[in-house]
Amino acid sequence: MNRKGFIKSISILMTMPFSLIAKANYKVKHKTKIRLIRHATLIIEINGKKILIDPMLSKKDGLDPVQNCGNEIRFPMVDLPISSLELTNLLSRIDAVVVSHLHRDHWDIIAQNLIDKNILVFCQPNDKHKIEEQGFKNITPIVDNIVWKGICITRTKGQHGDGEIGKKMGEVSGFIFNHKKESIYLVGDTIWCEDVEKALSEFKPAITILNAGGAKFLTGNPITMTPKDILKVQNKLPQTKIIAVHMDTVNHCFIKRTDLVKVLAENQLESQVLIPNDGETIDA
Repeated sequence: MNRKGFIKSISILMTMPFSLIAKANYKVKHKTKIRLIRHATLIIEINGKKILIDPMLSKKDGLDPVQNCGNEIRFPMVDLPISSLELTNLLSRIDAVVVSHLHRDHWDIIAQNLIDKNILVFCQPNDKHKIEEQGFKNITPIVDNIVWKGICITRTKGQHGDGEIGKKMGEVSGFIFNHKKESIYLVGDTIWCEDVEKALSEFKPAITILNAGGAKFLTGNPITMTPKDILKVQNKLPQTKIIAVHMDTVNHCFIKRTDLVKVLAENQLESQVLIPNDGETIDA
């Protein structure tokens, strides 16, 4: 290129908006990340959007114990891993909230008070009216699936326990987040069941987030996943990266992180199942 042509090219660039120059020269690639805040409260970052999952934001000992489980320990049993200022900043940067169901260890009064009432909230259809009553104005119930900001969100079913206890626990949902080749299956509060098996077979998620802890009452079987359930998920879809959460926070969750670590070691699956600490971020 001669001097005259070079000067002309520079002149054209100088008249272009910087955003167009940046777009022409750089292809932005958003990394998918998953951050465990505590219990089942997560931030899923996909396609550049930050989605807050099942926020329970009470301080340590802020909620009455879950009854009929053999102890009277208040929960959360541990505090949030971030300061009040950090929490405020975090909430100001989220793009949407997903509420899998309305049990207070997934959607507590503190979260309802702190979160902007105009934020987009995704939920299962039967919970829309109750969330509206709590003052939220931008609620999108997901019947089957929707596409939002380039992300396909599919609602799946689950089984929050079996027998009479399972019926009393009510409807729960999981959600699958798909963007191009990225796929995250948030299984929700469920035991291993036909619904989970079907979702794994159909969607083959790259990442599967399991609510572990083996939550249980004095009678009946567990209502969330036990180590045996987690092994069933891994056996069904060995290629998925499992992230186990929902432990060490609520008084009816009797399977601790240390218990799950032991089972994984016995089955030589330490590298297949990640057990994040509160506050930890995982690059997907």
